[in-house]
Amino acid sequence: MSVSELYTKYTRVWIPDPDEVWQSAEIIKDYKEGDKSLHLKFEDDTISEYPVDLKANQLPFLRNPDILVGENDLTALSYLHEPAVLHNLKVRFLESNHIYTYCGIVLVAINPYEQLPIYEQDVIYAYSGQNMGDMDPHIFAVAEEAYKQMARDEKNQSIIVSGESGAGKTVSAKYAMRFFASVGGSASETNIEEKVLASSPIMEAIGNAKTTRNDNSSRFGKYIQIGFDKRYHIIGANMRTYLLEKSRVVFQAEDERNYHIFYQLCASASLPEFKDLALTCAEDFFYTSLGGDTTIDGVNDADDFEKTRHAFTLLGVKESHQMNIFKIIASILHLGNLEIHAERDGESCSISKQDKHLNNFCRLLGVEHSQMEHWLCHRKLVTTVETYIKPMSMQQVMNAKNALAKHIYAQLFNWIVEHINKALHTTIKQHSFIGVLDIYGFETFEVNSFEQFCINYANEKLQQQFNSHVFKLEQEEYMKEEIPWTLIDFYDNQPCIDLIEAKLGILDLLDEECKVPKGTDENWAQKLYDRHSSSQHFQKPRMSNTSFIVVHFADKVEYQCDGFLEKNRDTVYEEQINILKASKYQIVADLFQDEKDSVPAPSALKEASFKISVRPAKPSVKPANKEHKKTVGHQFRNSLRLLMETLNATTPHYVRCIKPNDEKLPFKFDPKRAVQQLRACGVLETIRISAAGYPSRWSYHDFFNRYRVLMKKREISKNDKKLICKTLLENLIKDPDKFQFGRTKIFFRAGQVAYLEKLRADKFRAATIMIQKMVRGWLQRVKYRRMREAAITIQRYTRGHLARRLADHLRKTRAAIIFQKQYRMLRIFHAFQKIRKATITIQAFTRGMFVRKIYHKILLEHKATIIQKHARAWLARKQFLRFRCAAVVIQCYFRRMKARQELKALKIEARSAEHLKRLNIGMENKVVQLQRKIDDQKKEYKHLNEQLSTLTSAYATDVEKLKKELEQYRQNQGDDNQLVNLQEEIKSLRLELGKAHSERKVIEDTHDKEKDLLRKRVSDLEDENALLKQEKEDLNNRILCQSEDEFAQNTVKENLLLKKELEEERSRYQNLVKECSRLEQRYDNLRDEMTITKQTPGHRRNPSNQSSLESDSNYPSISTSEIGDTEDAIQQVEDVGLDKAAMDMTLFLKLQKRVRELEQERKKLQTQLEKKEKESKKSQAIEMKNEMDSDPDTDLAYNSLKRQELESENKKLKNELNELRKAIVDRATQNNSSDDLQDSYILLLNQLKSANEELEVRKEEVLILRTQIIKSAQQKETGKNMESNINTYTSWPNSDKHVDPEDAIEAYHGVCQTNRLLEAQLQDQRREHEEEVETLKTQMEALREEMEKQQHAFFQTLQLSPETQVEFGIQQEITRLTNENLDLKEILEKLEKNEKKLKKQLKIYMKKVQAFDATQATAQTERRRQELTRQATVPRKEKDFQGMLEYYKEDEPLLIRNLITDLKPQTVSATVPCLPAYILYMCIRHADYINDDLKVHSLLTSTINGIKKVLKKHNDDFQMTSFWLANTCRLLHCLKQYSGDTGFMTKNTAKQNDHCLKNFDLTEYRQVLSDLSIQIYQQLFKIAEGMLQPMTVSAMLENESIQSLSGMKPMGYRKRSSSMVDGDNSYSLDAVIRQMNTFHSVMCDQGLDPEIIQQVCKQLFYMINAVTLNNLLLRKDVCSWSTGMQLRYNISQLEEWLRGKNLQQSGAVETMEPLIQAAQLLQLKKKTSEDAEAICSLCTSLTTQQIVKILNLYTPVNEFEERVTVTFIRNIQAHLQERNDSPQLLLDYKYMFPVLFPFNPSSLTMDSIHIPASLNLEFLHEV
Repeated sequence: MSVSELYTKYTRVWIPDPDEVWQSAEIIKDYKEGDKSLHLKFEDDTISEYPVDLKANQLPFLRNPDILVGENDLTALSYLHEPAVLHNLKVRFLESNHIYTYCGIVLVAINPYEQLPIYEQDVIYAYSGQNMGDMDPHIFAVAEEAYKQMARDEKNQSIIVSGESGAGKTVSAKYAMRFFASVGGSASETNIEEKVLASSPIMEAIGNAKTTRNDNSSRFGKYIQIGFDKRYHIIGANMRTYLLEKSRVVFQAEDERNYHIFYQLCASASLPEFKDLALTCAEDFFYTSLGGDTTIDGVNDADDFEKTRHAFTLLGVKESHQMNIFKIIASILHLGNLEIHAERDGESCSISKQDKHLNNFCRLLGVEHSQMEHWLCHRKLVTTVETYIKPMSMQQVMNAKNALAKHIYAQLFNWIVEHINKALHTTIKQHSFIGVLDIYGFETFEVNSFEQFCINYANEKLQQQFNSHVFKLEQEEYMKEEIPWTLIDFYDNQPCIDLIEAKLGILDLLDEECKVPKGTDENWAQKLYDRHSSSQHFQKPRMSNTSFIVVHFADKVEYQCDGFLEKNRDTVYEEQINILKASKYQIVADLFQDEKDSVPAPSALKEASFKISVRPAKPSVKPANKEHKKTVGHQFRNSLRLLMETLNATTPHYVRCIKPNDEKLPFKFDPKRAVQQLRACGVLETIRISAAGYPSRWSYHDFFNRYRVLMKKREISKNDKKLICKTLLENLIKDPDKFQFGRTKIFFRAGQVAYLEKLRADKFRAATIMIQKMVRGWLQRVKYRRMREAAITIQRYTRGHLARRLADHLRKTRAAIIFQKQYRMLRIFHAFQKIRKATITIQAFTRGMFVRKIYHKILLEHKATIIQKHARAWLARKQFLRFRCAAVVIQCYFRRMKARQELKALKIEARSAEHLKRLNIGMENKVVQLQRKIDDQKKEYKHLNEQLSTLTSAYATDVEKLKKELEQYRQNQGDDNQLVNLQEEIKSLRLELGKAHSERKVIEDTHDKEKDLLRKRVSDLEDENALLKQEKEDLNNRILCQSEDEFAQNTVKENLLLKKELEEERSRYQNLVKECSRLEQRYDNLRDEMTITKQTPGHRRNPSNQSSLESDSNYPSISTSEIGDTEDAIQQVEDVGLDKAAMDMTLFLKLQKRVRELEQERKKLQTQLEKKEKESKKSQAIEMKNEMDSDPDTDLAYNSLKRQELESENKKLKNELNELRKAIVDRATQNNSSDDLQDSYILLLNQLKSANEELEVRKEEVLILRTQIIKSAQQKETGKNMESNINTYTSWPNSDKHVDPEDAIEAYHGVCQTNRLLEAQLQDQRREHEEEVETLKTQMEALREEMEKQQHAFFQTLQLSPETQVEFGIQQEITRLTNENLDLKEILEKLEKNEKKLKKQLKIYMKKVQAFDATQATAQTERRRQELTRQATVPRKEKDFQGMLEYYKEDEPLLIRNLITDLKPQTVSATVPCLPAYILYMCIRHADYINDDLKVHSLLTSTINGIKKVLKKHNDDFQMTSFWLANTCRLLHCLKQYSGDTGFMTKNTAKQNDHCLKNFDLTEYRQVLSDLSIQIYQQLFKIAEGMLQPMTVSAMLENESIQSLSGMKPMGYRKRSSSMVDGDNSYSLDAVIRQMNTFHSVMCDQGLDPEIIQQVCKQLFYMINAVTLNNLLLRKDVCSWSTGMQLRYNISQLEEWLRGKNLQQSGAVETMEPLIQAAQLLQLKKKTSEDAEAICSLCTSLTTQQIVKILNLYTPVNEFEERVTVTFIRNIQAHLQERNDSPQLLLDYKYMFPVLFPFNPSSLTMDSIHIPASLNLEFLHEV
């Protein structure tokens, strides 16, 4: 192509710029050959003319099309030059925030100065196994390429990381090693990869420092070899270091720091273990305060020191060695603070002996204080004759001190590196290794010294190796594609290397000058001028005689000669080294004892010194060593030579780190600094080599898809794409040298792809113009038709409007006339109506006045009549009342007279003996009845009657004796004395009677008070009962209301929460539920048995003749049983907590049963006590006399009635509360997580507790009142008896008459004796009652102890975990039932003995029958035998097969082998699905039937182990794994279906229920089988994942499901031949669907449950979603509109497959939601803020990082599309900043949803299953 074709109007070019390096401009006028200038328009719309050098024919660089900007690979750019590279890096870095870019084989890494989320473990997994170039550039991609080539080619690899300080070399190397540690983790448990990573913080602490360019700059180079075994697992590592910057130990520039370890140690000086180091803050030490600020922003030195110590420990460095290391480092700091005093002569100096820093230095290093003090200020000169000791000047001492500090630190550095290598060393043979070289890049400063010279020398060597490797790869690529090879001229820096290292080169002359005794830097510089002035790579500065210039490959560098000789010699005085060798610390002595002249390769920078064998304590004269040690330059040259040999023996991979700015600001790009580093690191040289050949390379398929629009239809019709491409290129590009055809690719010269893109864009532009022309014409025609139709419509509507307006005028005129007519008529009518209304009103008022007058007159007459009526009636009533009062008075007088007569008659009757006799007869009957009711024993009554008869006889004799004595007394004394005595006795009796009356009044008063208190208490209790009833009703109403409204809402909310929890912990939850259901079932059964056993023995009955004084309350058993149990239950619920209340409701149910039992016993005791009370009352009634008042009896009756009422009320209340509690318990068990239910339950517990407390209080009060009433009644009995006895003498009407004293005394003594008899009987009854009460108390105590034991057991249960509470309670109940089971076992043993005897007899009879059958069989013919055999088989068929298979114990291994180990799924493919599971269950059922637990255990264990063995053997066979997953699940379902649990038997038929297990509970084995099913499921998915994952990316993203849609843009990375595997690995979506069909058909054919199939498909779809989305997030080339369309189509095809398989309910579509939203995001508009809002509202399943990443990666396929602007992305981030998304970028494609195995019972019965002969199971017998 000619220049005129390229430099046309609208073409954009690059113009040099002093600020931006290169500036873009657009040509506004076509350029023609010979023009002296270009007419340009810059981006700021300024226009200028750019002069063109016609002689050199140098035109500006052309700019690539926008579609090529932002490529992953710089070599994919059509125009390859410096501005194109710089612009591409800038766009990727600033707009897309991509820090990695390929440049051929080089990875360019720009330091972002910000933490990016692109190094997580999931990113490592995403890049692992991928070809380099398939995904976006990354350090992990380079590491994966090295790892893959090592494994495939079995060749050692190297990753060379270079760049200047602050570019991120160390971090890149660290991430590469992290990748190897993750991908190639050690196979053993040594965790060597952790040790490799642990070496980084140690090396950073001792080798990194803060510089002006970097806060963590590596001041040494290192090469780490990571060793691998034959399986490519890490087995060890080795480290080599280069050129440690020792001068930093004693000097730092401004704003720089010493090595980090010094500041870390000072920051931790306050720790107790570091007090001996005598350290303070870093500002106090000379060596750490030279740079000024001793801190780094955002860095905590103390925390970093802890990481360093942890890394030392991880690498096996002992604590003692660590302390020694820290002592040596601290001694260096103390050495820097020595105070040196100059003497007066100026030629000598001294150090004070009291210098604390010298003391600390000597103490920490274990050397002699005096020796060190002396030799720090003196030196020894050895000649041939004698030895001199010469003092040193101040400057010499300072130099010697600094040299010693540097030497100590360098030796310690090498010692640490050596020990790290020992820790990383392995005894296993190394198969291969990958080396990571972290070395300094090309450096140039204002003042460059010896260190910069060595660094740039190393970079010259590395650049030479890099150039040759790039050239070699280009040559291999051309040869592989069979392209004619022409030699490419590339820059060879061998002359520059020769200038440095050849004979008499710079280093050679430097070593030679170092050997001269009085050599100087000036002499060495003069020799360089004389020797190399003619070299093109050497120059002498004009203004200096002590510096020289070397022309390196990157730039010219001027080196200052000052200090070269001193740094190259690196001398340390021999005497100081000898003192250190004599240290009492072994580690210090070891640092210097083994020094030799030759430096080993691993420690290339060890500082050599003179070999001295004499200890400094006793120095002896020794001749000088004639052999000079090797210089630093010589050592570095040797180590560099070894490094190059190592690199040349490996396959190198290059990482070039770029520092974007010097201010360390995140995502700021300085073009000047970037170009400088690109030139220095060799990236532009790579570009130049690529541009010299064929940099653009396209496969025929990609070229055909991209540029088919340039082809003609007849050319596309051909089948050979290669021929089509050749024809097209020959037609489009006339120069055949601009392209070449290889075997698989087309190679283009630079600029040709841009030309093709221009032709393609022109074609698209012409087609677009044609489409736009046609569309615009169509739009104008449509617009004209619309306007014409609109005009016609407007005219029509206008004419209609005018016509309607005329008609409206006529209509309104007519209406106005009518309105006027009607209005006039109405006005006249209203006037008439007004006159008429006024007339009627006047008439009405007049007529009303006359009527009212007449009414008032009639009203007055009526009122007068009424007054007369009432007056006459009053007079009549007054007369009647007067007559009635007179009659009443007469009646009263008459009735009083009659009453007096009746009273007199009654008094006479009361004095009669017949009345008393009737009373006595009644009392005798009552006594007899009372005695019969007390004990029901006739013997005791007879005995009492005999006692009464004897007492009467004795009484008669006593009376006779008294009569005789009385007669004798009368005879002795006169009548007067007798009367006096009797009167005195009567007076005394009256006094006693008065006292009795007073006591009675007191007792009555107290009784009345107590009665009032009792009534008050009763009223209070009634009020409380009413309140409790009201609260109960309110609670019932509240529960009913809540159950209707809030309960439903809470249930919905809880169901949502439960669904989330089930998604997270489904497997563990269901196992617990199953276990809990099993335990609850067992608990219910045992609880029923326990209640039966409890009811059988019962409680001891109380004696029937028990009396009740203390126990006569209405609550005799509540105190010990009912209330105690209830309170215990309440306490247990409160201890456990409301959240477990539903689980612990079984405790309440159990306590309620116990309460019912105790209530029954309480009722029995109460009836007995009531009987005793009645009998005691009757006995008291016998003692009472007729004259006793009835008031106390009525009071007692009233009190007992009140108590009975209270008791009944309390019983009702208690029953209602119990029913309410049961109802809430039932509801709580149904839904134990409702908040409102918990509130009601809390309220119920509080009310129940308060009610129980109130019942206790009432019981105690009633008991106290009862005892008080009984005592008062007894006291009143005694008083009333006395009063009645006295009244018998005084109150009768004849008492005033003369009474015979002898009769009175005799009667009195008789009454007293009867009273004593009755009291004795009463005491006997009380004594018996007390004994019975004591027996009852002992029984109650026994019951209380039993209850306490149960409570203690309950409390122990509550202290356990919820899962083991029920199990613990069951175990306790089992232990209580063991004693009863022993008796049953004895009976069972007897029955078994009888059974054995019967079996023996049966066997004898069977043998006889068999013998008889045998004789019959031998006697018949063969035909008859066949008939008999046929007849023998017929009954077998008629017998019912019980669904059980019997086998012998020794056949079990054969069963497992034939049915599991050796079974192929094809063998049973034509039978019932899951046949092995059914056969195994039938064998288990027979073992259960014969009650052989060992056989069941052995069979199940062998089955599980056999399945595991088969799965391990076929760990990659999907069919076998699916087969055994189906059978394991079916066996699990059978064990559930036939377990006997009602929950699993709901769908069973009656016949299936007969096949249930009878003896064993295999719940534990069900759990084991469930766990095994989970393992098989995971293996099944792993196999399916291994098959689908390689196909996913190609099928979902790369394959063209919609033909001609993708229009793939130019490739971003020229894939290396080493990265590509031979063969086509592309897959289509049809291949994925076919594979899914295979999976589905296999699972369905083998009878896998539909629910499990759905879960497998859901998991596979999630894997497809995660892998596709992760690949989309890491690939720029697929983030385009066409890919979004392809994705949506592919997802719709997968959804269609789900619908076709009826799997749309599996949830698989929901797992694809992130991928669906990503596809929609690629297709949405991305311009305005409305678009941003739409994206934010749509992409809810994508995180903020994923959305921003896709927008950054979005790449237009055609130049007509627009890129996503940075402003739009910032707008998206602002909208999404409120989201709390996880920072993770990629999805975890290894995440597995919790699997669920729902119960799926079988409809088959065991007796309907047939065993095929192909299974070879003849040893199984049907039962």
